[in-house]
Amino acid sequence: MSYKKWVNAEIDKAKASALSEKLNIDAFVAFLLVSRGIDDELAVSEFLSDGCRFSSPFSFKDMDKAVERINRALDNGESICIYGDYDCDGVTSTALLYTFLSSLGGFVSYYIPNRITDGYGMNFNAIDKIKQAGTDLIITVDNGISALEEAEYIYSKGMELVVTDHHQIGESLPRAEAVINPHRIDNELEFRDFAGVGVAFKLACALYNGDVEDLVEYFADYVAIGTIGDMVPLLNENRTLVKAGLKLINDNSKIGITKLKEITNSKAENFSSLDVAFQICPRINAVGRMDDASKAVELLVCEDIEEAEKTALKLNQENAHRHEVEEKIDDDIYSIISKDKTYQTDRVIVVAGHNYHKGVIGICASHLVEMYGKPAIVIGIAENGKATGSARSVDGFNIFDAISSCADILNHFGGHPLAAGMGLNVKDIAAFRKRINDFAKQNYPVMPMQSLKIDCKLSPFYLTLDLINNLSSLEPYGTDNTQPIFALYNLTVTNISAIGDGKHLKIDAVKKGKAVHMVKFKTTLDEFPYEVGDNLDFAVKLSKNEFKGREYISIQIADARKTGIDIDKYYEEKNDYLLFKLGRKNKTQLYPQRDICVYIYKYLKSKKGYKYTVDDLYFELAPKVTFGQLQYALAAFEEVGLISRKGSIKIIDVKTKTNLEDTNVLKVLKGRL
Repeated sequence: MSYKKWVNAEIDKAKASALSEKLNIDAFVAFLLVSRGIDDELAVSEFLSDGCRFSSPFSFKDMDKAVERINRALDNGESICIYGDYDCDGVTSTALLYTFLSSLGGFVSYYIPNRITDGYGMNFNAIDKIKQAGTDLIITVDNGISALEEAEYIYSKGMELVVTDHHQIGESLPRAEAVINPHRIDNELEFRDFAGVGVAFKLACALYNGDVEDLVEYFADYVAIGTIGDMVPLLNENRTLVKAGLKLINDNSKIGITKLKEITNSKAENFSSLDVAFQICPRINAVGRMDDASKAVELLVCEDIEEAEKTALKLNQENAHRHEVEEKIDDDIYSIISKDKTYQTDRVIVVAGHNYHKGVIGICASHLVEMYGKPAIVIGIAENGKATGSARSVDGFNIFDAISSCADILNHFGGHPLAAGMGLNVKDIAAFRKRINDFAKQNYPVMPMQSLKIDCKLSPFYLTLDLINNLSSLEPYGTDNTQPIFALYNLTVTNISAIGDGKHLKIDAVKKGKAVHMVKFKTTLDEFPYEVGDNLDFAVKLSKNEFKGREYISIQIADARKTGIDIDKYYEEKNDYLLFKLGRKNKTQLYPQRDICVYIYKYLKSKKGYKYTVDDLYFELAPKVTFGQLQYALAAFEEVGLISRKGSIKIIDVKTKTNLEDTNVLKVLKGRL
């Protein structure tokens, strides 16, 4: 597992106390708000309010032009096509604008590109199909801002274009009757961090004479799902729209959303933003990853109960299929990594396999980042000799820059600092892996330390339903308003057991007689390096579950570590080792003297090997052993045949005595030092 530094939130306790008293809000809630920078009376009042001041849709540049062109199309009976995207934001944007324009009597269709055959955004083949259908006006949602050539092609075909998008703007805008994007510098907006569905909603409001309230009551559910799914900040107007959307989802949801909720088998009586994020959004995204996202639009706009049930079932099946494909690729990747130790020292993990599904390789890359704490790129090799890669990174490492340094051997690439994609020829994969790691060694000799923000240290005795009820005023949770994370220190583990077909863990612990029952999702017994009796610190999230009319606390583990570990020392020693491997630094603490080797080997023998990561093993042996000493001792053990390392460490029964100082690995090390 990867290890993060826990960073406690800074807090002005006096300011929090004053706000609590003046605004008559819970002291703990005030404490958390101030720690998040919401620290004056107006900001706190607006944050906790159910409403907010909606900006005028005409604060967007070109909104008046878009309204004029679309109204003309409606008045003249022109054919309008909504050009969407295959993710949750694009699907909900399409459903919203399709439903709204249809209600105005428009002749409206929609087109959702296929992730596999069309790729992201607009493409010429799709434009040809839309033209053949007799379309006069194309309106993009959640895409189009970078479609410069495609826009010209649309006009060459005798059609016209209105662009609505929320992605960053390049040097030029596409040709269009109107380009609506919150990031245009000529907007008159205070808040700009809308999702694509938020921009589509603003267009609908403008077409509805700026009347927001009526449209909130009908479309806020679409806006909430797309906004949560696209992980834009849940602040300001987004927060208000998501609050209204959750109310609609729970009290008066559309038929398609109702069936989608039912198919999740969730026990939640009321869906929260987290339920939407982990239950609804993945099912919408899955059909876009594995099949045709148009089915998701069909579900959202469906008005027939039986048809909605069938389509919801289809989305659920695609989500299950996505899980199966994802697990197979994960298993294959871990098998590849376990057979090649160079992945452990690579700055960037680049792993390739045959017929990896394009729709899930990004998720698999995210899994590698979470496990190893460094950037990862998963590449799928197709039968035609072409390869497609998806990259994910860690804070502080710009993966787009790293990929850009290899542009001459890539067929195409794009992305941003934390995520990117690329295409390349199979013959260039090995060179790409080497070059991107050379870039990382040159530009990131010391890898950025990863951190986890802790909102507050908490005693287990404060884990009550009252606390969770008070925290509910901070919801909905999402980007820039994350679910609080609390630190529970020095608990003794009393039980570890597998749940959920072995994919998750139930962990019981105790401190001063107070028992705490927790779950750790997406972690198996073979991945959790601790055992009953260990003293651990837990970073946890809290929520409330209801079962058979009874409420109880649910505690989810976000991170766990041995009590008393020195994370700064770990990062320092690990970087010393990596810098030494690069030839940039010498440290005498890297050489494992005989007593160190004996200590490490005795531990391994007592455990009959070790099945977790070298980082996990380090924390079992620290502070008596440095990270570099551990790495070189293991390498020496392997050279003389005392152990084998293929995934896990296995002890080999050796009858003859060995002298580790005679190993090549330690001779070379001693020579350098």
